[in-house]
Amino acid sequence: MTTAPAAPRRTALDAVHRALGATMTDFAGWDMPLRYGSERDEHNAVRNTAGLFDLSHMGEITVTGPQAGEALDFALVGHLSALAVGRARYTMICAADGGILDDLIVYRLGEAEFMVVANASNAQVVLDAVIDRVSGFDAEVRDDRDGYALIAVQGPQSPAILKSLTDADLDGLKYYAGLPGTVAGRPALIARTGYTGEDGFELFVSPTDAETLWQALTEAGTPYGLVPCGLSCRDTLRLEAGMPLYGHELTTALTPFDAGLGRVVKFDKPGDFVGRRALELAAEQAAANPPRKLVGLAAQGRRVPRAGYQVTAEGGTVIGEVTSGAPSPTLGKPIAMAYVDAAHAAPGTPGVTVDIRGSHEPYEVVALPFYKRQR
Repeated sequence: MTTAPAAPRRTALDAVHRALGATMTDFAGWDMPLRYGSERDEHNAVRNTAGLFDLSHMGEITVTGPQAGEALDFALVGHLSALAVGRARYTMICAADGGILDDLIVYRLGEAEFMVVANASNAQVVLDAVIDRVSGFDAEVRDDRDGYALIAVQGPQSPAILKSLTDADLDGLKYYAGLPGTVAGRPALIARTGYTGEDGFELFVSPTDAETLWQALTEAGTPYGLVPCGLSCRDTLRLEAGMPLYGHELTTALTPFDAGLGRVVKFDKPGDFVGRRALELAAEQAAANPPRKLVGLAAQGRRVPRAGYQVTAEGGTVIGEVTSGAPSPTLGKPIAMAYVDAAHAAPGTPGVTVDIRGSHEPYEVVALPFYKRQR
């Protein structure tokens, strides 16, 4: 007897997306907006004015208690007990063998309260792992995935738009920090974080307030060129910014050092943590003789590489594999991220091609990110 697949979950903004004519897609078990109109227009709006995103599929996990910080130090690779109240940190949770279970953002909301934000596809895995790993500490784990809607405003005009709806000190809010406040009269955790390479904010709010807040942001943002944006342009924005996507640049078969993100592993924090020994070995290998490196590839032609396509050198030797690829609206040509042999990872390495359906298309190895905003 076969069990019918579960229907995709819907966010608190589902009716809004449908009223706007969004093209919906199943993403990690959620029915999410892929685009509302032109992906390129949405992408360019975030780069030049502002875009509005529904990210309510992300998974929020709250850890509280006298030893919440120490518990997270053991469970994750970062030094979370050293995080100041009101600040956030990008980190990872790894398996005992060093493989990446997920990349995360952790917010310290109080002396004894942290919020871990996991990717939608890994939220249950992360929740289960954190519950298991903190069991020996004076700390409690709460599944808050149904307690939040998450709305992001991204782009150079996002501060001006948000300022019109809140009296929170946005000018004093640093990158990777968060503060409680009200937006359009509704309580929110206002975080200066994002996944687009632009300045912007992520607003954690009650699901019952999500529609009111979305409409208020839409009205406030219209004079600034704000447009609703779907997952498709979020992917091209993060790719241009060289930001990894779980399941592509990050997997259980890779360590943070493979991904060039060894800086998130804090060996100098007190106590042991899950995966420490395996990650120490990975760090040693990455320093001495890395088996692979994550690089950028910029097309010399017009054909677009996709995840899984082989990267080759002169003579057709396979030297790696594309992890993400798409046309870049900002650069005006196809780009990709790929893991390649360390010997072919230097920018400008000659003779590198991508096998696109049997045709070896020339690509230039370039440093990441492809795009960095002017501050």
